[in-house]
Amino acid sequence: MKRLPGHLTVGMPTEPDGARSESDGAPGELGGAPGEPGAASARILPALAAALARELSRRADEERHLMRQARTNPTPQVRRGLVECRRTNADALGTIVRRHGWPAADLVGAPASTAALMILLHAPDLDFQLRCRDLIAQATADGRCPGPHHAYIADHCAVELGQPQFYGTRVDPATFRPYPIRRPETLEERRRDVGLGPLDEQMRTLRRGA
Repeated sequence: MKRLPGHLTVGMPTEPDGARSESDGAPGELGGAPGEPGAASARILPALAAALARELSRRADEERHLMRQARTNPTPQVRRGLVECRRTNADALGTIVRRHGWPAADLVGAPASTAALMILLHAPDLDFQLRCRDLIAQATADGRCPGPHHAYIADHCAVELGQPQFYGTRVDPATFRPYPIRRPETLEERRRDVGLGPLDEQMRTLRRGA
């Protein structure tokens, strides 16, 4: 079985987390077995895939709007709204993943799959993130998901677990430097393998946007 950094054994499907509520237009009888990678894209109806894509994009746009508000007007009410938005977005994503597998690019399109990744990275449940990390690694190995998606969630989970990250994508906001990196001497090779540019370029881009 192929292995990817930051992931358990690739090639062994992991049953993802459930969620409390149902996303609009996502009846459970469509799609493959819960959490079965590849099954959803093979069986899901095009209209349902489009509905899932719209829902993921809408939720990600709403969160981005609240994030901008929290930066410009960081009142307790705005911050609570952002926390609640992230919680409900994670619940909706959990339902999608449980019923249809990870919403990879071949299922919902690249923009909506990226929106799903953003929702996942901000989800409050690390166990759910770890389960989806494994599904994303499988989708990446199958060519259904961009390599950088795996890098971002693998690094996120490693940092949250107190472990060195693999690709240098997580930056400490207090120091504006990457969190500790595993085997830094081979970092650039790993970044190239998943389609990321050099770390110095990433840091320059972050500093320009700061």
